[in-house]
Amino acid sequence: MDSQAKIVIVGGGIMGVALAYHLAEEGETDVVLIEKGELTSGSTWHAAGQCPSLVSNYNLAKIHDYGNRLYPTLEEKTGQYVSWHASGGIRIARQQVDLDWFHYMKGIADNVGFRMEIIDPAKIKEINPFYDIDGVIAGAWTLDDGHADPSGLTNAMARGATDSGVRIVRHNRVVDINPLPSGEWEVDTELGKITAEIVVNAAGSFARQVAQMVGADLPIANMEHHYIVTGAIQDFVDRDGEFPVMRDPYASAYIRQEQKSGLIGIYESSGITEAWGPDGLPPWSSDSELFPDDLDRIMPWLERAMHCMPNMMDAGIKRVVNGAIPHSADGPPLLGPVAGLPNFWLCCGSSFGIAQGAGCGKYLAQWMVHGDSEINMTGFDPRRFGDFADRSYMQAKGFQDYGLTYATPLPGEEYHAARNCRLSPLHATLEANGAQFTQTFGWERPKWFSTNGEEEQYGYRHNNAFDAVREECRAVRERVGVIDLTGFAKYDVCGRDAEAYLNRILANRVSARDGGITLAHFLSKNGRILGETTVTRVSDQHFYLLSAASAELRDLDHLQQQIGPDEQVTIQNVTDERGVIVLAGPRAREVLATLTDSPLDNSAFRWRTGQDITVADIPTRALRINYVGELGWELHPAMADLPTLYDAVWRAGETHGIADFGLYALNSLRMEKAYRGWGSELTNEVNLMDADMARFFGRAKADFVGKAATEAAPGGPLRLVYFEIAAGDSDVRGGEPVFVGDQCIGVTTSGGYGYAVEKSLGFAYVPPEQATPGSEFDVGLLDARYPATVLADPAYDPDNARLMS
Repeated sequence: MDSQAKIVIVGGGIMGVALAYHLAEEGETDVVLIEKGELTSGSTWHAAGQCPSLVSNYNLAKIHDYGNRLYPTLEEKTGQYVSWHASGGIRIARQQVDLDWFHYMKGIADNVGFRMEIIDPAKIKEINPFYDIDGVIAGAWTLDDGHADPSGLTNAMARGATDSGVRIVRHNRVVDINPLPSGEWEVDTELGKITAEIVVNAAGSFARQVAQMVGADLPIANMEHHYIVTGAIQDFVDRDGEFPVMRDPYASAYIRQEQKSGLIGIYESSGITEAWGPDGLPPWSSDSELFPDDLDRIMPWLERAMHCMPNMMDAGIKRVVNGAIPHSADGPPLLGPVAGLPNFWLCCGSSFGIAQGAGCGKYLAQWMVHGDSEINMTGFDPRRFGDFADRSYMQAKGFQDYGLTYATPLPGEEYHAARNCRLSPLHATLEANGAQFTQTFGWERPKWFSTNGEEEQYGYRHNNAFDAVREECRAVRERVGVIDLTGFAKYDVCGRDAEAYLNRILANRVSARDGGITLAHFLSKNGRILGETTVTRVSDQHFYLLSAASAELRDLDHLQQQIGPDEQVTIQNVTDERGVIVLAGPRAREVLATLTDSPLDNSAFRWRTGQDITVADIPTRALRINYVGELGWELHPAMADLPTLYDAVWRAGETHGIADFGLYALNSLRMEKAYRGWGSELTNEVNLMDADMARFFGRAKADFVGKAATEAAPGGPLRLVYFEIAAGDSDVRGGEPVFVGDQCIGVTTSGGYGYAVEKSLGFAYVPPEQATPGSEFDVGLLDARYPATVLADPAYDPDNARLMS
């Protein structure tokens, strides 16, 4: 075995092999893949090989689509038989919300490029005459997906990789991984040691054990999953061809033809079992392991599936497969670096490894080799989880994700597993006030306030939260509102070189005046947007940074890894040390003035400045900036003082009609002001020029990370636009297609209803010729296309008069 390689991949299932194949495709062949058994011998070999197109995550749909395009070509490219079955698939709708989701997914299909038709029950029966359409209202027919032999796919990509120079070592277990003083990794195996610049954990069901070798753990749970193969079915014997893979939420199952037999895979929603319990860690001796079948556990769903396909009822069961599949805590795979461990990457945690393997390999390889991927990787980045994602969290979330495999995803829907991981001190108070919560990076954050005790009726159209959110927005625009944003990520950046360091790693120049606030962005070396932060200069050697709650670990990791060897800089994560409430609205100054002796007029406390003041006898960092576009302040006291400060603000605001507001209202208010969102408008796919953020690009600065690349390629093929749309009872959410005529030219990124301006608003990336103010196009929104017009300015207060009042 080699003693040196640039990249070592641990694990020879489809995820690891696909990464090796695509690293070679990107020109990186100094790669060694190490597998403890045979290739595919973990969870890959026993998989049913399903490759669906229909997934509700826009970027995950791109991953699936890439695999469905690559797999049919692998045999010709490599000479390895893969048994690709281009059967297509049909997902069944039995309720209106299922059909609404189909229309949303049709928009994603139009954008990504896979063929999809929404068909009626009669068409379903024509395509699959054996399916019982009683209770069915529609089907989503995807024509470009199918299923394949998992071992064939994996071995084909292995052959392609080795033909390009990648080395694959089988029957060689990795027993330990240790960092070296050089910054490299020493990978200790049964056949010797190998030094690597980069290590990738692609160990599938064993990924947690491999992570534990380097002092980490992963939010993955290995679940037992059954599928059964029936005896021969005469209907299939008597006909040529193969019907599409059927997926039905009623049975929580996939149902397909397996040669002349039937195959049914069940995702039971109760009685779920974790593989290798109670700790969920497989023994190293486990290679091609299956578990005893438990037909009693899956029988309620199996009976439903057979009622859907009655010709399978009397065929008998020829084979039962009950094997392990890993589930991440939130569904999508873990693709990217591990926080605090430079050059240690993940390519694991996929519960649909066959469908996702190729795309995960492709886009992760791009990120590793070039520093960026062509798709938005935020939703797959392992740093979306922090210390809150402990064993109980990963287990509860993994069970939940497994049980919801065939549940129709609904916007804003909240699930109950592993909640209350991180609580603001205001949580109980806000809950008593009617707050409905959502979870972000473990934090429970108020989403909206129910005045009558109703929970949200989730769906793709305006629901029972719509009018309640209108009143929250009216309070902010007309009076004064308060929101708990304690989940903001917060960092103290200190030291002799702090200012120079920040100016080197951020595109915008930090303020030269104490108290000045700057909005700035982290860029990759290629100029792509990695993150957004507000920087308050507290003093010459102290800067206070804020970023999105979901980016806490990602941004902390980026800040720490950018410190140069000769720079005197310290980074402290103070997220848990300070609470945050935002007080905003035309009466905000009057409310705050009753609680502090500090002057709050424009000459004493200007917009985009911060001061440490006393509010209600509480030392508070007050920042005159907010995300809603009104006069207001963010108030950052010590976490323990937050309840006292909130109570004082509320009492002072009662005579001014103060109201709580939540994240739904925040989104509406920010849309009216055309404020971009990190992870939606601002992603690793684009640079500041693409995002119409040139004003935050520090052209006058001598140099900073990403400057040269941005200046060399100041714009890509798409530009961000802000638009109003004549929509009906639904609003843009992101991922909808943009059309000129019948041609799909772009994609929306986010949107919402602006209550103050009474307009539905959105952002989209479109070609430059469609980006000028006044340009018109159509947006596909559920079951119709609606006309949209590009706006030159924010729909609300374009001159910022309200902010500066």
